[in-house]
Amino acid sequence: MDEINVLLTFTGGLAAALFLGYVANRLRLSPIIGYLLAGLVVGPFTPGFTAHQEIAHQFAEIGVILLLFGIGLRFHLRELAAVWRIAVPGALIQSAFSTMATAVILRLFGWDWDSGIVLGLAISVASTVVMALVLAESRDLHAPIGHIAIGWTVVEDILTVMYLLLLPIVFSSTGIGSEAGLAIALTAAKILGLVVSVIVLGRWVIPWALERIAITRSRELFTLAVLVLALGIAVGSSKIFGVSMALGAFLAGLTVGRTDFAARAGNDALPMRDAFAILFFVSVGMLFDPMSLINAPLLIGAVLLVVLVGKPLSTLLTVRILGRPLSTAIPVGAALSQVGEFSFILGAVARELKLINDLGWNAMIAVSIISIALNPTIYRYARKLSSKGAGASMPAGSHAETDPRKCIIVGYGPVGKTVHRLLAERGADITVVELNLDTVRRLRSEGCRALYGDVLRPGTLEEAGVATSGSLIITADVEDSAEIVREARLRNKDLRILVRCAHLRDVGPIRRAGATVVAAGEAEVAVALAEAVTEGDEKDVSRIVARGDEIRRKLYNTPID
Repeated sequence: MDEINVLLTFTGGLAAALFLGYVANRLRLSPIIGYLLAGLVVGPFTPGFTAHQEIAHQFAEIGVILLLFGIGLRFHLRELAAVWRIAVPGALIQSAFSTMATAVILRLFGWDWDSGIVLGLAISVASTVVMALVLAESRDLHAPIGHIAIGWTVVEDILTVMYLLLLPIVFSSTGIGSEAGLAIALTAAKILGLVVSVIVLGRWVIPWALERIAITRSRELFTLAVLVLALGIAVGSSKIFGVSMALGAFLAGLTVGRTDFAARAGNDALPMRDAFAILFFVSVGMLFDPMSLINAPLLIGAVLLVVLVGKPLSTLLTVRILGRPLSTAIPVGAALSQVGEFSFILGAVARELKLINDLGWNAMIAVSIISIALNPTIYRYARKLSSKGAGASMPAGSHAETDPRKCIIVGYGPVGKTVHRLLAERGADITVVELNLDTVRRLRSEGCRALYGDVLRPGTLEEAGVATSGSLIITADVEDSAEIVREARLRNKDLRILVRCAHLRDVGPIRRAGATVVAAGEAEVAVALAEAVTEGDEKDVSRIVARGDEIRRKLYNTPID
């Protein structure tokens, strides 16, 4: 692989995605549309710079793996078991409906039943990547709606693995015979073997390894360990057990999510995940030939009708039949109104077996691009519609109310312990964010809420509940406190932020970032020493306090609140 091609593809793809994503955002469209257009711009069907398609696809695979790993981290086994009761029958029903609807419609276009059924199977699979980003944008990813939708696509991924094994057998010249049953049994055995292996790793190997890394207190090593886990288990799942890398990554995340390292692992992988996930959309856009819209508009329109109308309606009815309210059924149906990455894999196999021709392949790509571009808008509309009718959920993008009793303390050294004790005596609801694993475990054993994570990593404060907290108290002398304050203020404009820092020179930047109170070690030590020196000269407590305030005013160069 040419090194220049790698750099040009990576840089060119991200640069185009940045520009067009920004334009889409300014036009009040989803940035996903910009990323897809970026793929078209750097793809082989438009003039100018052409990125290397295979390299872009490999980068995209990393994004898919990290995204599914992150989703798995936030899933709890209890929630997954509840979702399975809806996701398994729901995915089977929706897949059967979409497949048969596509086959019947394509029969009217002169296609044979085999080709129609195979293309129907391909478009019945939704993109987990698209769904995760759209759900996250509306803050539904880790809500019941998100759990059902993600669980649904995990079932679809498992079905796709089975389709990939069965297609060459069913459509071979020797006939089906007993090979189909053997293939299904083999697939089930492989998936079971993967689950058992991941459970064993998660129960003994992964926690032990991560604890050894955590003891080093090295951010770089911990981030590297998370990457190796996510990518290693995903690739191993594909090579050893023959299942998709995305499914392996999800199971890896699910396993790590049961350990003490879940929050930190997710936050460490976040920046890399977002960059590579964007390249997934770029790689999809590169597949699109605009001429297909001219060559087969009716075919594309018919298949698009199944994806945008048939899939959501069948999903909505299925979720309602299985006992969930409309406020859940409508957004879950909307989330599935798109076609994703596994459709291309299934379509490519069908193309090799000559089950679909170039016209069918281009129609599938066109439907994928259009449905992915429209999905954020469809979901937002469906979310508003469901919220109006039910009143059970907050509208998309709304913020939960701030609870004055909820406090986040960053750091549990001598200062943090004192603040924690004083707040606990007043009945506050406290969450401690700490990088010392032993401290976190001790606090949890005492019944206190503690989060093991690095506050400098994006997402840690969000995991701690900063959006609904009344106060954030940074008692640890951390680097880049101003950036932490800025991020916290963006997520909660009513938050009371109290920060400890070592030097007076840091007070200004931290206050400008949005801190309510800043206490500098240099100033407080000066006040304490001044009071100690003059202790025998002054008996009036009020005058001692006034002198201390005067010293603070001069040192901080600002009035004391």
